[in-house]
Amino acid sequence: MHGIIPRKLLTALELKLTHIPVVAILGPRQCGKSTLADIYIRNKPDIIKLDLERPADLRKLDDPETFFRENMNSLICIDEIQRRPELFPVIRYLSDQNKRPGQFLILGSASKALIRQSSETLTGRISYLELTPFLWPEIQDKVNLSTYHNRGGYPRSILSVSDRLSLEWRMDFIQDFLERDIPFFSPRISPLVMSRLLQMICHSHGQLLNVNTFATSLGIDNKTVRKYIDLLEGAFVVRLLQPFYGNLKKRLIKSPKIYIRDTGLLHAVLQLADWNSLIGHPVYGYSWESLCMENIIGHLKRQVRFSFYRTSGGAEIDLILENGENKLAIEFKASSAPRLEQRFWTSLNDLNIKRAWVIAPLDAMYTAKGITFSPLIEFLNHPENRSFLNVT
Repeated sequence: MHGIIPRKLLTALELKLTHIPVVAILGPRQCGKSTLADIYIRNKPDIIKLDLERPADLRKLDDPETFFRENMNSLICIDEIQRRPELFPVIRYLSDQNKRPGQFLILGSASKALIRQSSETLTGRISYLELTPFLWPEIQDKVNLSTYHNRGGYPRSILSVSDRLSLEWRMDFIQDFLERDIPFFSPRISPLVMSRLLQMICHSHGQLLNVNTFATSLGIDNKTVRKYIDLLEGAFVVRLLQPFYGNLKKRLIKSPKIYIRDTGLLHAVLQLADWNSLIGHPVYGYSWESLCMENIIGHLKRQVRFSFYRTSGGAEIDLILENGENKLAIEFKASSAPRLEQRFWTSLNDLNIKRAWVIAPLDAMYTAKGITFSPLIEFLNHPENRSFLNVT
């Protein structure tokens, strides 16, 4: 048994609940939100925890205002809040009445965009935290990097006793997501069509989004495809990485790039059973790119903007970080002997970027031609990156 593995979000959660009436932890199903909440509330008095997937807990909220009033001196933790969005106005009203921090801790498997009522009714009273599957610094003492890359970061996947059981869990997770979660958010969406779209996204992982191609293949219109992708993005399954926007004398690509956020889910959909299957597959490089990118985004300070850079002439950088006038260029290479193409140097010149990193599966960090080549963990922990990242 691995025991409880600390999550980096715990410190932020503790701080917010001492200052803010309502704190929401949002993230994909099975990423560890309930465990994080349990760690926080462990050994604390006056805690009420409700799971809205349990019929007994749902019955307690037949009259939510009365229930909340009777427990107004407790911290009320509500899991799977997206199943009862009508609770948000009640939470708003009572948090205003009670006027103290740490009244409600709500957990949800959907983004703010998908839980529309929350952003409207709780403005100024709520703070959001996003919990991802395990980031590499959280799990590096338990597994090696290739296992993490292959299985992804979902706790039950990465901590499985074998690759076979890990893959079976991920396949069950995907099936459950398609057959239960998707119909809940949008009953008119066919799980079969969504499954086909998910497969197409996996085959396009890391590439420019082409809605027309998806729509033609699925026999639906572009607007419907965008709606489906928005739903997948709101459920934390898909990420759309937006292109860099700037006042440059270059024709910039305007389409976003599309990724499956967890590499383990990506590999399960593509039926890549183990590490050897992955490294021989065309998606390997794009998979490494998304693994590194999700870890970086998961450590970004709130004010940092992130995008990719690509011109119609082919100049390209995988990830640009911007904090005010400061820019950092990052390239991802799934090779122990990474090489840079001319388009990378052209892009640095276009954007007048002085600091650039290449993140690759290396044993140690080194510098060549002014570029820092680094393992992922060295990049995340490097003091020079503190203006962009929350690093230790």
